[in-house]
Amino acid sequence: MMLTKKAQRLRRSRQTRIRIATQGVARLTVNRTNLHIYATVISGDGSKVLASASTAESEVRTSLGGSGKGGNAAAATMIGKRIAEKAKAAGIDKVAFDRAGFAYHGRVKALADAAREAGLQF
Repeated sequence: MMLTKKAQRLRRSRQTRIRIATQGVARLTVNRTNLHIYATVISGDGSKVLASASTAESEVRTSLGGSGKGGNAAAATMIGKRIAEKAKAAGIDKVAFDRAGFAYHGRVKALADAAREAGLQF
């Protein structure tokens, strides 16, 4: 049976989510599309969104310039810094990184590195 590209990614993400759930810490989830990148900090029990940032936000789009290019590593770096600031404001400094089945490369890596530099531990 052939799995679609999305089904393969979701299959990869499932095991990570199970492992993170046993740790009981907040998780930093990343989702990327061709146009945007989204980062969300979700509580340890998975019931509440504690902080979120994305290139779809209007203030981020204006700072990216008129083109609103959210699909590049520079934009991902900006979102990494923003999510770290918002998480720290919500009183969270330790998270588990959930790349949601995406390869740890390019935009996902840029976001993770920026979040680490801004003081988020994972």
